[in-house]
Amino acid sequence: MLYANKLPIRFVIEILRINTYNKNDKEYRKNNDALTGFTGEIVRGAEDIKMLNGETSFLTELKRRFENLNNEKYEMENTNLSFLLCRWYWNQISYFLMIVIVGLLVKNGSIEIATAVVLFNFGNRYNSLVGYITGFHELVKEFNLSATRIFDIFEDKNYEKEVFGNTHLDKINGDFEFKNVSFKYDASNVLNNLNFKVNANETVAFVGKSGAGKTTIFNLLCKMYDNYEGLITIDGINIKELDKDSIRGNITIVSQNPYIFNMSIKDNLKLVKNNLTDKEMKEACKMACLDDFIESLPNKYDTIVGEGGINLSGGQKQRLAIARAFVQKTEIILFDEATSALDNETQSKIQQAIYNLQKEYTILIIAHRLSTIKSADRILVLDGGKIIGEGSHTKLLKTCKLYKELYENEISNIDSKGE
Repeated sequence: MLYANKLPIRFVIEILRINTYNKNDKEYRKNNDALTGFTGEIVRGAEDIKMLNGETSFLTELKRRFENLNNEKYEMENTNLSFLLCRWYWNQISYFLMIVIVGLLVKNGSIEIATAVVLFNFGNRYNSLVGYITGFHELVKEFNLSATRIFDIFEDKNYEKEVFGNTHLDKINGDFEFKNVSFKYDASNVLNNLNFKVNANETVAFVGKSGAGKTTIFNLLCKMYDNYEGLITIDGINIKELDKDSIRGNITIVSQNPYIFNMSIKDNLKLVKNNLTDKEMKEACKMACLDDFIESLPNKYDTIVGEGGINLSGGQKQRLAIARAFVQKTEIILFDEATSALDNETQSKIQQAIYNLQKEYTILIIAHRLSTIKSADRILVLDGGKIIGEGSHTKLLKTCKLYKELYENEISNIDSKGE
């Protein structure tokens, strides 16, 4: 009879525990999936993060999400443990009452001692409280172990770290130079004893066939690679002597395929400037010809763009990346085919925005449309990892065979498409 009275209460406790745990577990798994997705985005967008000098912002956000998820897991297991503890107490109370009742029955001669022993061994015994605490402790340890392994990756504890110097420059002038620089991917030479200099506040364009080494120049300037021969200087200082913030904190790069993170438009911009004001944000988007599109969205600047910016077109992603560059306003701005996905009208507006930055910033441009770089102070023509021509658009049409060939091919393609 005692067991019959015990079962309904135990059943109620178990129903409440299971329902509560399932509800909490569903929310936990949802947040865990979001964290996994964010971690994957960091891995896929690692190069963009480095070039944006955004490691600190991303690691801070990642740490915050890990801590929140860890606390959520702790609270969930703590609630579950509370139910288990109630169940355990009820079992012990029932067991104690059974001892009292059976003891009285034996004393009164109502039952035999042998019957009492059978009653004591009847039913299921449950794990002790120590067992539940141990199980919970192991679960937390397993979770923390996984988190620690992830942070080991991002903090480069068990992997080769990038090496920077100790010299720090709060703000650079913006001039730099390549002296006898050679670089190869595996066994393939990309740059061969390259020499050129760019002065502060100068706009220089790089043109050449695919594989000529244009993007490699940008990567080396941002110190994405360190295994080159020769000397690269910023403001006359070897970049190998400069710390990370002096290089990437003073250089902004807008690539052909920028990585847009699964956040709101506002958060994508704040990643490069934590104290970004709404006024600065809107001005940058207006300069990038993105403000009209954003204002047409239901949630405007709070619109989530999806993983990799999937909810945006190619042109919109490029304009958001350009707005991100305008937010940073570093002394050196690199545009690597940054307008390739834009229509002619939008590209014209972006070119005007870039033109407005000239004489105030050092600007380097890689463009597949030569018509977009006519206003550059200088154009450098690369072929085989070397500079084979230098000068204005007009001068190069007269003096550089390759440049003239590239320009005539562009004109021919425009005529054939009827643009």
